[in-house]
Amino acid sequence: MDKNLPQTAKVESERIFHGDVFVDSYEWLRDRESEEVLSYLRAENDYTARVTADQEPLRETIFQEIKSRVLETDLSVPTRVGDWWYFTRTIEGEQYPVYCRVAALTEGSVEERFTPPQVEPEQTLSGEEVLLDCNDFARDLDFFSLGSFQPSLSGELLTFGVDDSGSERYRQYFKDLTTGELLDDHLDNIFSGAYLTPDAAGLVYSLVDDSWRPYEVRLHTIGSTEADRVLFTEKDPALWLESSLSEDRSHLVLTSYSSEYTEVRLLALDALEEPARLVIDKKQRIQYGVEPITIGGESYLLIQHDHEALNSELVLAPYPAGESFEDYRTRWLPVMPHRSDVRIEGFALTADHLVVTARQDTTVKVFLTELNQLSSLLASESAAGLDFSEPAGFFEEIYTTSVMSTSIDSPVVRILYTSWVTPTQIFDYFPRSESLNLRRETPVLGGYNPGDYTAYRMWAPARDGEMIPLSIIHRADLDLETEHPLFQHGYGSYEVSMDPYFSVARLSLLDRGVIYAVAHIRGGGELGRDWYQQGKKLKKINTFTDFIDSTDFLSQRRWVDANRIVIEGGSAGGLLMGAVANMAPEKYRAVIAEVPFVDALTTILDPDLPLSALEWEEWGNPIEDQQVYQYMKSYSPYENIRPVTYPAIVAITSFNDTRVLYVEPAKWIAKLRETVTADTPVPLLKIEMDGGHGGGSGRYTRWKETAWSYAFALTHLLPDAPK
Repeated sequence: MDKNLPQTAKVESERIFHGDVFVDSYEWLRDRESEEVLSYLRAENDYTARVTADQEPLRETIFQEIKSRVLETDLSVPTRVGDWWYFTRTIEGEQYPVYCRVAALTEGSVEERFTPPQVEPEQTLSGEEVLLDCNDFARDLDFFSLGSFQPSLSGELLTFGVDDSGSERYRQYFKDLTTGELLDDHLDNIFSGAYLTPDAAGLVYSLVDDSWRPYEVRLHTIGSTEADRVLFTEKDPALWLESSLSEDRSHLVLTSYSSEYTEVRLLALDALEEPARLVIDKKQRIQYGVEPITIGGESYLLIQHDHEALNSELVLAPYPAGESFEDYRTRWLPVMPHRSDVRIEGFALTADHLVVTARQDTTVKVFLTELNQLSSLLASESAAGLDFSEPAGFFEEIYTTSVMSTSIDSPVVRILYTSWVTPTQIFDYFPRSESLNLRRETPVLGGYNPGDYTAYRMWAPARDGEMIPLSIIHRADLDLETEHPLFQHGYGSYEVSMDPYFSVARLSLLDRGVIYAVAHIRGGGELGRDWYQQGKKLKKINTFTDFIDSTDFLSQRRWVDANRIVIEGGSAGGLLMGAVANMAPEKYRAVIAEVPFVDALTTILDPDLPLSALEWEEWGNPIEDQQVYQYMKSYSPYENIRPVTYPAIVAITSFNDTRVLYVEPAKWIAKLRETVTADTPVPLLKIEMDGGHGGGSGRYTRWKETAWSYAFALTHLLPDAPK
């Protein structure tokens, strides 16, 4: 054993549930205030740095490759709010963006008024104002993350939040844009997502409880010293509370939700003293979202729901009048009826169109219909729904589209388009003229040619007969008659889909002959709600076996070297990494587990830990249900480490992570070292002492973190390659 390996004390504690006694020797590492714990974590960092020191030249090479491909003086496409265009610039050598604005045209044609100004790197526009230079603000901070950033409609006030530790708790500031001065008024320890009321007189914000659950929405009158008004408190510990401003700016929408059901309340902005109006009681166990809309002077609701509609449908409903759900349901008119092959994911409003995003054959698409068709629907009371159209112009086999922004003040739909090989493109779509205007394509320096790479779909058979979609990405000139190393990524939880996206950093793997594969396993949302439900609660193990079956399928291809496969996943994907490493350690050369949820059962068994109660709808409640307890214990990585040979493993975590506490990977690595056979490479722990769930802050920091992980992977995928 390496004499420099940090020594982890064993202090036995017992966890007893349902008659089962689990002895845990490393729970003492949870005490983040302990100097012994801090010293141990620092020693782990030092050890990891020493034993991977030979990878430093490769890390630096990859970092420079990333840096050389990125336009460091990059900028965003301006977004119109009121009579201003808002945008960001980045500056070479600086970590964070600079937020700016210029005045917009208020006269002219629709195209003239809603065509953003052409912003060029290092060229200041006439009348350009700097609203917030995040680099100046973060200069003396170890960590910086910008939360909500919102100018008022009038353009006279700005609010923004700052997290300076990675804890995802923010200080909210207010800036007078007419004078350029910060107001003395500010709020501390609030949750992300705060926003201004339409008149900019108040700020609506959320608080979190000790378990990091957003539970209360309040209204702060800007400049006032009076106590903030509590608008709603969610007392159910299994529900997360969020709020938003309705798109027509008439209501606050208060949404209490879990992964399985929702409860929405509406609070009219002109009657904040009145109780919020409940739309559908949570007892109905329906997952839904609501948007108020006025048609012909009458109030209605657009409701996206899953009642007898697994993949959701969109309906037009009257404003609720306190009737029973059964009676209320009879008055709904389908706008986009349920389809078994299409998963409705969201909707939004423009000045004259309804915009729906829906997933079909794993791909999210954008659909539109004119708002005046809702009046026709009311008149006809048809159950067939409305006709929708799609913007033309997206032709790749697998790609991602998403609606970036809409506004009831604008006829434009801003759409993001990307794929595994196409850098992000931003379009403005004018539905009236069916005009799709490319506003920007993210530049990739160094002569990048998308034709040099290829991405396509394959389908891997699962052991129970399901077919698992895979995304395969590699250089187009790769010789598929010979074997190549494989980097396989997965997630598979919370109905989160691993949609195609372009990555400059990924090129450093592809250009070295590595095949990159994403396994779209059950528990994700790529194939609709049922695909998600087949990978949660008492079916969670499908997530892990799908990933292994995907590996088996790929390793049987003649172009994959089955002895050189590295896998990677983060957060719930880190749970996947730990479970797969226990179940099939012989199949992998190395495992990269980022902020990994590897002590899942211990966490879920403690309702006072961050997010635990909220997670019961995802994993089940092992406190009350013995079957859930035993099932989770059967796959939780920490409990299932075996005395066999494991691949090389690194757990990468952050000390201030509030979602997956650092203690989980710390315990996991310690127990791995205690249990695995002597020929297993020493498992490593790398901990960012100033970071949060997303690691450190700043773009250069993130590039270095990616370079670290890729160098670790390439060391095992291409052991004979020059560093």
